[in-house]
Amino acid sequence: MTGHSGEARGREATGRSTAQDGRALDLQQYFPYRLARLAEQVSLAVAEVYSERFALTRQEWRVLAILGARPDIPTKEIGPLTTLDKMQVSRAVQGLEARGIVSRKHHADDRRELIVSLTPAGRALYRKIVPFALAREAELLAVLTTEEAKVLDRVMHKLSAALG
Repeated sequence: MTGHSGEARGREATGRSTAQDGRALDLQQYFPYRLARLAEQVSLAVAEVYSERFALTRQEWRVLAILGARPDIPTKEIGPLTTLDKMQVSRAVQGLEARGIVSRKHHADDRRELIVSLTPAGRALYRKIVPFALAREAELLAVLTTEEAKVLDRVMHKLSAALG
């Protein structure tokens, strides 16, 4: 047994987490964690708009927002556009349908596929929410200078492209 193996076991036993190169991971400074926390904070701040005023869940809001930009969409395309999994999409669409906000119909070429669209009540709701959502976005970005907002946008696009 080498000294390195014993050292590794010793670190594990003491609960000290270090990488092989000796660096420790500080979760509070770890970029993926910080980004996830920021995303959650932003999401919660925006949720105040659609949740409290319009009684929508996060998933329902995302489906509504996608449908507001398109006349209709196959349910299988909603997930990738909203970061929702198949079950979340299904529940959101069912909830919106139960409230008369969306309607579903079978795809003409594939009866297994459902097409979702906003009802007139759904379009009206979307038109009501959008000004509040855009105002909240402006409030969030108001802490940045114009240049910082542009840099943030470029950085987000760059990271997204690198991960895509």
